[in-house]
Amino acid sequence: MEKLFDNNKRWAAEKIEQDPIFFKKHVDGQAPKYLWIGCSDSRIPANEMIGLEPGDVFVHRNVANVVPHTDMNCLSVLEFGVVNLGIEHIIICGHYGCGGVAAAMEKEQYGLIDNWLRNIRDVYAFKKDALDQISDPHERHCRLVEFNVEQQVMNVCHTTIVQNAWAQKKPLTVHGWVYDIATGRLKDLRCSISSLKRINPLYRTLSS
Repeated sequence: MEKLFDNNKRWAAEKIEQDPIFFKKHVDGQAPKYLWIGCSDSRIPANEMIGLEPGDVFVHRNVANVVPHTDMNCLSVLEFGVVNLGIEHIIICGHYGCGGVAAAMEKEQYGLIDNWLRNIRDVYAFKKDALDQISDPHERHCRLVEFNVEQQVMNVCHTTIVQNAWAQKKPLTVHGWVYDIATGRLKDLRCSISSLKRINPLYRTLSS
């Protein structure tokens, strides 16, 4: 633990050397324009990998970057970010090699997390025909990672939080990305949504 405190002192000193008022700028509050919903995996440094500083990214992380409509923790982060902070971009970021996605593809029990992974198993079941056409297990896993991100983008857009923001003409876009741990590069899945018009009418709580 002492090593961590030493690292902290060194980090704080370096920041002050680069910008004498670096920490003072953050005392009065935060005004990030990005909300990052990503996996809890320790290999995913959210703001660092996109070249942003503390205060620039509001972050929520959980196993396999899932956004269930029953998760009050995630929804509270989403609401606070959109309503109070004025977030303009919500990024759902999965990653290749995700253990949560891999576990959801197996016919095994892992404990309490099985209830959480049910969200991904549902995506797997819905996309089973497309996934079964992929013979290579690694490629199949990567595709499910992408399908999962795309579904979570839709889950975010189906919330009253996001739909109300659009109704109020707030500039808000939801994005779906995947991080490749092997290269450090991000992949844009090209599934961004910025208006109610892109939402299936069955999931709209407001008229367009």
